[in-house]
Amino acid sequence: MASALHLLARFKSFDACTEVSADCPVEATVLGYIPNLGSSVFFSIGFGLLLLTSLTLGIWKRTWTYCVALSLGLLLECLGTSWTPPFFSTHSYTNTNNDIICDDLQTLISCALKTNIGYVGRGIMYNNVWDKSGFQLQICCIIIAPTLICAAIYLTLKHIALALNPSLSRMAPHLYPRVFLPADLTCLIVQAIGGGVAAAAPRNKPKIAQTGNRTIIAGVALQVVVLLAFGVMGTDYYLRVKKYMRSPEADPARLAVWNNRKFRIFGTSVAIAYSSILLRCIYRIAEMAGGWGNHIMQDQPSFLVLDSSLVLITGSLLSIVHPGLFFPQMANGGQHDNLVTDSEKEKSGESSSEGVKSESV
Repeated sequence: MASALHLLARFKSFDACTEVSADCPVEATVLGYIPNLGSSVFFSIGFGLLLLTSLTLGIWKRTWTYCVALSLGLLLECLGTSWTPPFFSTHSYTNTNNDIICDDLQTLISCALKTNIGYVGRGIMYNNVWDKSGFQLQICCIIIAPTLICAAIYLTLKHIALALNPSLSRMAPHLYPRVFLPADLTCLIVQAIGGGVAAAAPRNKPKIAQTGNRTIIAGVALQVVVLLAFGVMGTDYYLRVKKYMRSPEADPARLAVWNNRKFRIFGTSVAIAYSSILLRCIYRIAEMAGGWGNHIMQDQPSFLVLDSSLVLITGSLLSIVHPGLFFPQMANGGQHDNLVTDSEKEKSGESSSEGVKSESV
């Protein structure tokens, strides 16, 4: 961490840099490289298409909560991927002509929407790596977006348990979102605070940036813990229900869901998406642990593979293998009532009067 403080202190001599020159080398930026234009275009378009897919299928199939969580995550990824500035910008966001687009954080969202049109942000960095625009937007979006995508994953286990056998779950199925969504929100808040502190830290006060960096690491580490807990619960339920489906007591209707090809594709996709986002979070801890401008942060290939690509894989699986198409029981109006006995309702924590009708997710 001492090396990170030394590096941040070095940046004071580059305060006046506005473009690459002998006195303002690319290596002096936080990223230490010029973002690859082709990959930036690819990921920006990719996340944009997935956002449209998520919104279209979510509205059509009425998977409201799932749609909101996934779409917000993809929107932030799209905006974050479109902006990768190398420096701290504490007051304003500018375009290639240094015209101020927005001058305070209150207009950050509208600024983000304006500047994402047609792939502007990453193109700015490709043309001028010293452009001091969008650092707050980039760091907050790319860090926070996966947390929202995780929320979409957490929603699936409840409905899988209700469809297959709620009595086999060690936790009442309706409690899964009530436990994991608030935990996910806590991770988001911690990371957002850290990202805001780090992004707004003056370059002549590196300890503030260090505090923000440590807060981000704490938020991502907490997210890994929550993901691992969810993975344990999901794996435990899978093993229990797998044993149940092989027994003579297996209900034919539930067995039909278990053997349904679309359901198996959906379950496999969620498992791969979960593994991808978990690996991405572990990478983020390693990347942030060395402070701003460390050798991992300045390695573009590792970022493209272990962050951008993994989140794109996760978003693709959750958007294309959509529950509205592959697991209709999760859609608003999809019901599990005909599959659930009164005893199972009691074991799963659902009252007989409420039934186990799917919530608006």
